Amino acid sequence: MFWRKKKPKYQTTQITDANFNEVVIKSEVPVLLDFYADWCGPCKVLGPIIDELAEEYEGKALVAKVNTEKNPLLSQHFKIKSIPTILFIDKGDLVERYQGLLPKPNLEKILNEYINGVVE
Repeated sequence: MFWRKKKPKYQTTQITDANFNEVVIKSEVPVLLDFYADWCGPCKVLGPIIDELAEEYEGKALVAKVNTEKNPLLSQHFKIKSIPTILFIDKGDLVERYQGLLPKPNLEKILNEYINGVVE
């Protein structure tokens, strides 16, 4: 009997109150941050999409997650009122913010605009 080995799950970067400045602010590539919580239904739908994007855009953009319950300072700093919330940070500055679910093609389009420097 042959069993297919599962491909190891890609480990999306977790941003914390402690590593935010080092990882996000100093990033030389555009950053997509997904603010989520483990109990949030829509976050569970968006989570696998974020994981896919993180793997696909590795080296071109930083796609990362922030657990709002474990990182209250970041949630407070960015005034996160509902989750999921997606933030786009480019060159250390918050440039776009979305609340709720966004389809993968929309997220890819936005990321590609920042990567290619053609933001409208």
